[in-house]
Amino acid sequence: MGFSTIHLSEDGWSVDILDQTLLPHEFKTVRLTTMAEAAVSIRDMLVRGAPLIGATAAYGMALAMRQDPSDANLQDAYDRLLETRPTAVNLRWALDDMKAVLKNCAEADRESAAYDRAAHVVLEDNSICFGIGEHGLKLIRDIYQKKGGNAPVNILTHCNAGALATCGLGTATAPIYLAKIDHIPVHVWVDETRPRNQGAALTAWELGRSGIEHSLITDNTGGHLMQHGMVDMCIVGTDRTTASGDVCNKIGTYLKALAAHDNGVPFYVALPSTTIDWTVNDGVKEIPIEERAGEEVTQVRGLTADGTIQTVTVPPVTTCAANYAFDVTPARLVTGLITERGVAPATRDGLKSMFPEQA
Repeated sequence: MGFSTIHLSEDGWSVDILDQTLLPHEFKTVRLTTMAEAAVSIRDMLVRGAPLIGATAAYGMALAMRQDPSDANLQDAYDRLLETRPTAVNLRWALDDMKAVLKNCAEADRESAAYDRAAHVVLEDNSICFGIGEHGLKLIRDIYQKKGGNAPVNILTHCNAGALATCGLGTATAPIYLAKIDHIPVHVWVDETRPRNQGAALTAWELGRSGIEHSLITDNTGGHLMQHGMVDMCIVGTDRTTASGDVCNKIGTYLKALAAHDNGVPFYVALPSTTIDWTVNDGVKEIPIEERAGEEVTQVRGLTADGTIQTVTVPPVTTCAANYAFDVTPARLVTGLITERGVAPATRDGLKSMFPEQA
């Protein structure tokens, strides 16, 4: 991909992340040296995407243990990192995983154990992304062959579930990248994904760097394209998947699923097993939906004609904005769940068949 979202610095203990709030116009890494800095990077979305949030939290725990490996600081670091983002379950998964490892270590061993485990989280996510890509590639190949093998596969995605959201190829984009390697022509409809414009700023940036054909569209264009047969499939990511197959993703995903269902367009969700929350059954009723600052809705950041980057306010300055960051797509609207082990029906039994040891 030509970039790394998170890695250890050359000093062997601090952590370098790519500041995604500055993309696509600035490419800058930020060095994390404390758990508090890791927490801020998650809360303020310098890093984002469920898998990458989990990896950053894991390294945040390592930084905490380097500073103070006591039981009290272990619990404090866990609590402070957990409260940064309420919706993405990878955050809790990574923190639970780290805590389980570290609580059984002597304090003198916790720092090295934490760094080892955090590195494992990163490597595991890389492997999971590749597995998702392989299984999703089969779906793209099938559509390509049904089209006669002489026309691009048109894929609509929403938000950024790409390499920038993970430690590897991404989730929703992994099949797309492998399709390019497999010489299957793909064209991606990239939703702008308001209010933070992750599609316009991040997915378009990624795909452009990788030579993937794509077109940026407004968030409300997808239904029109589907009505006119211009979308062959949808692939999106998810920040939390219930045991029954409901998926929670960036706000607006539900509307795309409704349009896909109405027009007979396959709607797939790509997810690592770490985003499955086996404790939740009804996504609409049980998943907490993060509400973020209204300024994300009222303000837009971009590159001006003279080359400067500025933030401007769009509505009247007295206007208040509601900013719900996620919505839930019911399992009945999901064609299939693309996991690292295969494509599962969006049902409890489907997920159990893929991950019996977890269920």
